[in-house]
Amino acid sequence: MTPDGGAQTLADRFRDHFRHRDHLYGVLLAEMADDWEAGGVTRELFEGWEESETRQFVQLRLLAGLFRIVLRGEAPQLVPFYPVLGGDADLDEAWAAVRPVLAAHVDELRESLREAPQTNEPARAVALLVGLSEAVRRTGLRRVRLLEVGASAGLGLHVDRYRFLGDGWSAGPEGSPLVVDGCAAAGFVPEPFEVIERRGCDLAPVDVTTDDGAAHLRSFVWPWMLERHRRLDGAIDVAREHPATVDRAPAGRWLAHRLAEPAPDGVLTVVWHSVTRVYWPVEETEAVGSVIEAARSRMPVAHVSLETPWAAWESASARDVPHWPRIELDGDLLGTCDHHGPPVHLER
Repeated sequence: MTPDGGAQTLADRFRDHFRHRDHLYGVLLAEMADDWEAGGVTRELFEGWEESETRQFVQLRLLAGLFRIVLRGEAPQLVPFYPVLGGDADLDEAWAAVRPVLAAHVDELRESLREAPQTNEPARAVALLVGLSEAVRRTGLRRVRLLEVGASAGLGLHVDRYRFLGDGWSAGPEGSPLVVDGCAAAGFVPEPFEVIERRGCDLAPVDVTTDDGAAHLRSFVWPWMLERHRRLDGAIDVAREHPATVDRAPAGRWLAHRLAEPAPDGVLTVVWHSVTRVYWPVEETEAVGSVIEAARSRMPVAHVSLETPWAAWESASARDVPHWPRIELDGDLLGTCDHHGPPVHLER
């Protein structure tokens, strides 16, 4: 809703997403809002999406589609505006360069609106580490079957192969291609565990063992966040050395199938997801919860999640108050962290 109580247009949503012009996407969304209202190419690109749900973030889908065009080398005039590609050009000049590229790729960019954002930020695995450690303490079980729903490329399945550095603690193998530092969480004690099986599902799995898959995932990482791109590089190296299976399937149906399989004695089944529930319909969220609860009578199960309550995104006024993603184990709040992972703030 707008301040006067009217329905938000796409232009309103574009302006409201960042509310500033401090980086490339802030500039582009402000310019796209003006262009949409003027009936420009932005109006053509988003035709038919005017009534889309806010949670679909169609503006981020289009910006990712644009980034993929740049990564393919088909818009070299835009490279100077992308810091991850070495660019440092004046952002006020970006729209004049971007608009012709949008007009030249209308069909591809309209197709990109169908693809939900897949940031698959590997540093979010620090939340899994916190939840897993607490689950191990509660159950005494250290052998883990790890199942990730909404797994994208499955980078979150490699929690035991990443190195984490926190406030007075560390975890994971030294020499890992991915070192996640600045994890904070003073007082946290990581518990040792062994992942004996790992598998995920996604509606549109990404194979990062291919160059196209890696570029697809990179396109959803904001281009000025250089540390996130560095972490993605390390996580891709891990995934290529240790490929994990990610099945193409909806979360609830896939999880029901997996949890119908008997678990080995002494093994803790951990269901994990991060910053994906916001994109699910209510029915999918309910299905996942029901399947997990039904499985508890058959095997030891822990449900670890890192999610932001949807209410935090329902209105502009709600977003004026910080709503950090919650690290939860079986519904218990363990702490919070940034949308992209560290630092973790433990609940006392």
